[in-house]
Amino acid sequence: MIVTVTMNPAIDKTVEIERLLPGSLNRITRVEYDAGGKGINVSKTIQALGGESVAVGFLGGSTGKTIETVLTKEGICHDFVRVEGETRTNTKVFEKNGAVTELNEPGPVVSREHQELLMEKLAGYAGGETLFVLSGSVPACMDKGIYARIIRMVHEKGAKVLLDADGELFANAVRQRPELVKPNVQELMEYAGLAKTCSRKEVLAAARSIRESGVERAVVSMGAEGALFLFGDCGFFSPALPVKAHSTVGAGDAMAAALAYGFTRKLDAKRQMRLCMAAAAGAVTTIGTKPPGKELVGELMGKVVLEKMEEESLDGSGNVGEN
Repeated sequence: MIVTVTMNPAIDKTVEIERLLPGSLNRITRVEYDAGGKGINVSKTIQALGGESVAVGFLGGSTGKTIETVLTKEGICHDFVRVEGETRTNTKVFEKNGAVTELNEPGPVVSREHQELLMEKLAGYAGGETLFVLSGSVPACMDKGIYARIIRMVHEKGAKVLLDADGELFANAVRQRPELVKPNVQELMEYAGLAKTCSRKEVLAAARSIRESGVERAVVSMGAEGALFLFGDCGFFSPALPVKAHSTVGAGDAMAAALAYGFTRKLDAKRQMRLCMAAAAGAVTTIGTKPPGKELVGELMGKVVLEKMEEESLDGSGNVGEN
């Protein structure tokens, strides 16, 4: 069983315009609405790949009801804690030249009582066959040690965890040795205290230090460059697939979904890597935060290139911040 946890879900409103003109009238050429939040996006992609999950977290107000309605209609199981206040709406403004401006609302205040209700819910799902996906931000009122607390709790019941977070949330949680982590390269650089112009060799070393601390598998998404995979003692680099990109929003969530799906299905390492790269590439071709189709992912898997990497071989292609 896969349980995705979305502490701060949202309706993702995606608008397209020719060019953003600050302080002036902007005419929208297209609008898309999606039930979103990183964990919910993971659940949507898992379903698209042919798997199942349960989406949990906090929902409030009419926006929360809309998200529940959408998930029910799409056949995605959900079990949210209802809170006071209104679930947020996040607006993503896409310009014709590819530039993206994001306007994210803060979300509702979640009471201590509702936080404990969620913990009880998660404890009920925890077991030896459960993988929890902890991804995204948490409401500002919540302690940044919440993911670490969840990992400790579910580990006691034999469950496993995939962590996809940033900043203090990630730093606190990774100390509890989740089985899988999927930071993007900027998040890893922040965690490791690396400069923006650090080399790929330094990025690989930072990822290896996390894996060697007790994490089974570490995946570092690197946007248009590709991704690094550290599974056991093997390190692989996979260049990004050349697809016609519409939006990069949601690509990281699709990769996390593929990682969770492949892990629970016990796919061999290389097939799991290919699935991650194909799902992420497929996601950038969709509008809004919609998941890629299973047929497209299957087609793209055959095009994935995996290059076995040693630390020395990552040192010759310049600095990460320059690519």
